[in-house]
Order: sequence, then structure tokens, then C-alpha cells
Amino acid sequence: MSEHNVLNIVTGFTEAIQEKDELAKTGTDFKEIRGQVQQTVNQLHPKRLKLKVIEIVEETPTTKTLRFATVDGGTLPPFQAGQYINLFVDIDGVLTARPYAISSSPLQRHFYDLTVKRAQGGFVSGFLLDQVCAGQHFLSTSPMGTFCYNPLFHGDDLVFLAGGSGSAPARSMLLEILERQLPYQFHLIYVNSFEDDVIYAQELQALAEQYQNFKLTTFVTRPGENYQGRSGRLSTEILQQLLGRDLEHKMFYICGPTPFNETSAMQLQQLGIKSRRIRIEANGAPKQPDANPGWPAQLSLEDEVVVTVRGRGSFKTTAGEPLLNSLERHGYSAENACRSGECSLCRVKLVSGSVFNPPEAHLRKSDKDFGWIYSCVAFPIENIEVQL
Repeated sequence: MSEHNVLNIVTGFTEAIQEKDELAKTGTDFKEIRGQVQQTVNQLHPKRLKLKVIEIVEETPTTKTLRFATVDGGTLPPFQAGQYINLFVDIDGVLTARPYAISSSPLQRHFYDLTVKRAQGGFVSGFLLDQVCAGQHFLSTSPMGTFCYNPLFHGDDLVFLAGGSGSAPARSMLLEILERQLPYQFHLIYVNSFEDDVIYAQELQALAEQYQNFKLTTFVTRPGENYQGRSGRLSTEILQQLLGRDLEHKMFYICGPTPFNETSAMQLQQLGIKSRRIRIEANGAPKQPDANPGWPAQLSLEDEVVVTVRGRGSFKTTAGEPLLNSLERHGYSAENACRSGECSLCRVKLVSGSVFNPPEAHLRKSDKDFGWIYSCVAFPIENIEVQL
């Protein structure tokens, strides 16, 4: 096996392969090394990680980076820059989880950095920012997600459009490029509301001054009187000025709030960028469902509906709350990860009634055909019954 195989970093992998080859020569049953294979699988992608907070860095008045290591001090599973973990929390008896992009470098295996920005009315972000301190323990999933650089198809000219905490996966991608000394161009176009909202401001500026292959362009949409940088929102004209005319071979990544993502993608398409050259990662909760076409005109977000969980009970909620959130608030757990309609882990069976699915609910055809819904982006528009 090639010495450059990424699996060689997993403790015991090389030895297990050598033993397998020796067993193959004698025809010995491979069951003898089954435990070693399972151990390797668990190192690469365990179902759950036991983590503890080892450091907290205040990035801005509304943002902190929480650094997590394993409870036993061991190495963490490898990940690709741009991936996230789903962090489980218990807040006053409510068990829930939120996905956070890993903002540290993939070359760093002893900790994961998660950058958390306060969301307006955010149930979990407020808890993580206000109540968590070093030493606390958490459970999480292994790294997951497809918002990653693919060297076979994405080329070497990368542009990242980030809004708010959407800079977290951008930082991970950037650090990997610089630390590996990869021959890629990386242009980060970073938009925030206020000057003191810019996460990693000093670090990004220092890296842009140090490395010729990294270009940083920041925008503030609500600048103060003494602000000297670029202000205003992105537009097709501004993007054209920043990117030039040679756009065909650039690869674009977009991460930020849903409205930012949608607008940025539309502007790039207006410049002639093909959709296959644009990668989008949802960052934050879905936008208000009644802002989408197809929402029942007579229905208010505050209208009350009844959700019945087959064989387990019922509860009241509102039409404007994602089904997954209301299930968790009332003590019903459902496996979940992305909370943005992408991964399908949170799917439940809709037995009766109707739900509204916004555009970001990318239901597979088979799920639609068999009555499955993705609870993180499903909004009950009448009384419903579901099966978990």
C-alpha cells in the first residue's frame, strides 16, 4: 500500500495491513483480525466523541471560539476542511444539538475549534456563550459534511464568500492551504454588519500580508463614522470588479445566513458562473417559512397546531417552529446533524396531516414517495401525527 495513504496516520493501521497480508499467504480466516479492523473504523469515524472544553477565546463582542479536546487526551478523528460536528447539549432538561463548522486546521489532530456567534434569540448559542466554561464535557458526532475542497474537480483558484460566522470553514480551508504550502490561490470576501463583528480580524489581516496566495477583502454593511474600509453590500458589479473577467476556472464557496447565501449565489450566476462551480453551506436556522412561496396565506406563524407522536403522546406547538425543535422541547429525541435539510438524519414518518417544506428541504424522491419528512425544515400547517 502507498506510503502516502491517509489511513497510515491511524494508529495500528499499517500493522493491521501487514498482518492481513501475512494471513492471506497462509489462507488463514480474516475473522482473526476483525477486532483490529473495527478498532481502525472507530478511530476514523466513531459514532460519538467525548469532548471537553480546554480553552475559550473571545473573538468579538458576540462571538467566541471554543476549543475542544478529547476527554482522555487522545487524538481526534481526521476531517476535511469545511466539515462540521454536531454538538449535543442539555439545556434545562432539553436535549438538543447544533452543527458547528470546525474552524481549526485539519493538520491539528489534538483539538477542534468551534466558533460560535450569538444568534438573535438563539437557544443554544446563548447557552454556549454565556454558561460554558473550560473543563465542561460534551458529546458530539464525528466530523461530517460535503462542503469541502475536492482537488480532482475544484482547481487551484478558490474564492470564498463568507457572511458572519460563515468565516469558520473558510479559516479551516485557508489554514490547510498555507500550512501544507499548497499552490492554490485563496480569495476570502468577508461581509459583516459592523466593524467589530469581523471574526479573526487580526489573524486574517496578518496572513494576507504574509502570504501572496491569500487575498482578503472585507465589507461592513453598517459602518461607523470613522470606518476606513469597504462598506455596503455585495453586488454583481462589485464582484465583477473584485474577481476580474477570468471566472471560468474559479471555484466558489458560500457560507453565511440563508439570505446571504441565496443573494451571493444569484449574483455569481448573473456573472455567468455555472452552478457546478458554486458550493453552498447553510449557516444558521432556516429563514422564516412564511417568507417562502407556497406558505398558506391564511396561516400565521403563531397559529397553534397539535403534534401527535404515534404511541407516545401529543403536544401543542406553533406553525412557525421547525418540527425538530418542538419535538426536542417536549422530550422527543430524533437523530440529527445539519439542521438545514441536507443530511436527512432527522427524517420522521408523516402519518397524517400536512407540513410546509421550504426550498432548502432537499427531500429525496424516495422519501417523498414513502411519506418521510425532514423534521429540521418541516413546519406543521395543521394538526399532524408522526412516527419516530
